[in-house]
Amino acid sequence: MTYQTIIIEKKNGYAVVKLNRPHEMNAISKEMRQELYTVFVDLEIDPEVKAIIITGGEYVFSAGMDIKEMSTLPNEEGDEFLKSMMKYLKKIYSCKKPVIAAVGGIALGGGFNLVTICDLVVASESAIFCHPELKFGFNPFFYPLSQIVGITKAKEIVMLGEPIGANEALKIGLVNKVESPEKFMQVAENMAQTLAKRSAKAFEELKNICSIVPRMDKMAALDIESSICALLFARDERKIQMNEMLTEKSRKKHG
Repeated sequence: MTYQTIIIEKKNGYAVVKLNRPHEMNAISKEMRQELYTVFVDLEIDPEVKAIIITGGEYVFSAGMDIKEMSTLPNEEGDEFLKSMMKYLKKIYSCKKPVIAAVGGIALGGGFNLVTICDLVVASESAIFCHPELKFGFNPFFYPLSQIVGITKAKEIVMLGEPIGANEALKIGLVNKVESPEKFMQVAENMAQTLAKRSAKAFEELKNICSIVPRMDKMAALDIESSICALLFARDERKIQMNEMLTEKSRKKHG
């Protein structure tokens, strides 16, 4: 399928989704929202894709929602706009496969939201995160951010709207790794290659655990994790992978 606002590159075991509106700083338009939804539907069921990277390139991740488009939107079309926004965000947030954000340059507003719904984040040293929505009279999405940095810090970020540099983002747990502008994309791809070697079913269940257990009491959380472990343990894949590892160890030991 040909896309107008994104570029898809499939590699060995993973895919790279690149936001591609460079003249608009990758502002998220109606067309981009629909294309992001469609491509994640396709990639989620693609057996050759085990992990997904989403990036905007070296210089900018995304300046957020397309303000030019939003400024001319009639009030009566507000519900439709919000539905289209939630549709693609929920699709990525609930993706059964691990999603890595590779952030170069700015990630503002809706672009920041997109980062917070990914599983792992690799940031360039040039990355800047900011939620300026209150300046325009509407709210940023609070929940995904609060799950990452905690409620108190999330309130500070969304209420003050101050920019956060890459090193500060690493310090507060917003990103997993910070690398140079020349290396951050390669680090994200190395991460995707590692994830692609893991069990797809185990990742699906792990993402369910990550979503469910933080809202449970500790005993119930341990019970559900044990149940999922039993489900995965009963699959033949466990024996196959364990035997492959033992064979490889034996081969290395005996040279």
